[in-house]
Amino acid sequence: MTLPQTPSFRLDGKRALVAGGSSGIGLACAVALAEAGAEVTVAARTAGKLDTVVQDMRAAGFGADAVAMDVRDVSGTEATVARHGPFDVLVNSVGTAIHSPAVDTGEVDFDTVSDINFKGAYFLTRAVAKGLLAAGKPGSLINITSQMAHVGGPERGVYCGTKFAVEGFTKAMAIEWGKQGIRVNTICPTFIRTPLSEPTFNNPDKVTWIMDKIKLGRVGEVNDVMGPVVYLASDASALMTGTHLMIDGGWTAD
Repeated sequence: MTLPQTPSFRLDGKRALVAGGSSGIGLACAVALAEAGAEVTVAARTAGKLDTVVQDMRAAGFGADAVAMDVRDVSGTEATVARHGPFDVLVNSVGTAIHSPAVDTGEVDFDTVSDINFKGAYFLTRAVAKGLLAAGKPGSLINITSQMAHVGGPERGVYCGTKFAVEGFTKAMAIEWGKQGIRVNTICPTFIRTPLSEPTFNNPDKVTWIMDKIKLGRVGEVNDVMGPVVYLASDASALMTGTHLMIDGGWTAD
């Protein structure tokens, strides 16, 4: 009898672009991909922080370099990806939130969140896909969205709207590029403890709401996303496209 073999979770020989990789979830994803053998390019707006990340990753024995990139600049993003690509793997962890009651949402805040979470994500994903299509290569494109891409929440109308939008274009792009072997998926974390989320965790009422929703009884840590991102980037998930991994501690179970 020939026993089946588990597909490899390794990423040796793969090049990965991690946008928003200088801190938080993005940094954890960059480290996870590098641990699995990928050569990782870390991208963010702040060059100084990127240099520190790359130095630390190289000191740990990982293959890493950095590029400054602002996803709000569509033409600049496309030029950067074309210059440094093609990339076999994309992880887009760039995102922002400005919460307010829907009746108080201002147009400037709406545009700020949309330009990063939706428009920026769309054109970044497209840019990496264009490089793969031109090179005739398969790939795995991953956008970090949120559990709030599948449910609603108070004072989160714009944020939820943008994250739902990313889930929508993920399905459409997966259909378009599937025959070329380009997979497009999302990871949907619950509330993850990062420097950006600390104001939320400092609000007792919000913590009560969060803990009531998370069935496992704890908030997320960045390492909760590390295994899932390696899975989606690797051949272990070779038949997954146009879908999502929900890392929400059971929030969306009911």
